[in-house]
Amino acid sequence: MSTPPLALARTFLFVPADRPERHARALAAGTGGVIVDLEDAVAPERKASAREGLAASFAALPEAGRQRLLVRINASGTPWHDDDRAAVAALVGQGLIAGLVQPKAERAGDLQRLAEAIGPQGQLVPLIESAAGLAAVDELAAAPQVLRLAFGNLDFQADVGLACDADEVELVPVRLALLLATRRAGLPAPIDGVTADWRDLQRLAADTARARRGGFGAKLCIHPDQVAPVHAALGPSADELAWARRVIDAIRSAGGGVVSLDGRMVDAPVVRLAERLLALDAQPPS
Repeated sequence: MSTPPLALARTFLFVPADRPERHARALAAGTGGVIVDLEDAVAPERKASAREGLAASFAALPEAGRQRLLVRINASGTPWHDDDRAAVAALVGQGLIAGLVQPKAERAGDLQRLAEAIGPQGQLVPLIESAAGLAAVDELAAAPQVLRLAFGNLDFQADVGLACDADEVELVPVRLALLLATRRAGLPAPIDGVTADWRDLQRLAADTARARRGGFGAKLCIHPDQVAPVHAALGPSADELAWARRVIDAIRSAGGGVVSLDGRMVDAPVVRLAERLLALDAQPPS
């Protein structure tokens, strides 16, 4: 079974659902995934018309690009959720999108119902954005058809009453909890939250470096200009790749087992790290 493209994506670019002219441009921006947003990006009075226009918009897109499309629906308990779920189920059934993003994910039962609605081919990305979502993170990660966990860093701060500085040091335990839940569920690396000021490339670089140090494999983006630097920063550096290739070459030359490289023992965990870095390098921008 092939790996879904979105399992390896490093960038997920938000685009408003009611701006169909931007959907193709978002796919062409080099992002791994596109999240067409029916939630925050669309005013209440426009949600129904935006939802109804998605099928025509997506049908006009290249077939290969559709497997990189997700729709962020409105949260469970909102007036629009049931209609969003039905619409997304139809889009998945027609092969027009890969799946959906569930905002404010807090209950595994909600994900179960979404999985049943969209069918076994549909993928789910729960957004952890609240204290309740964090408390249920293991159950959410283990729910059927969950592809990856994502972190809604701004909504989480609002939910629990944090007033973080730009470095968001207060959120380190939350990000670690998502990483550990991801590992326990055997999911691909989680998706980190947004950098709100898309013009601040220094902040974006710092945020992306923090994401990579913290084990996150992707990041949510709010502007096309964020995509290329995030993709590059979440990949291995030239020095890391050179080291990884030397590790693999040393192990092959020795016929397996434990070897020494630059005075350091190379055992199974080191080999796994080298293999992971080489696998990351094999993920080109879309």
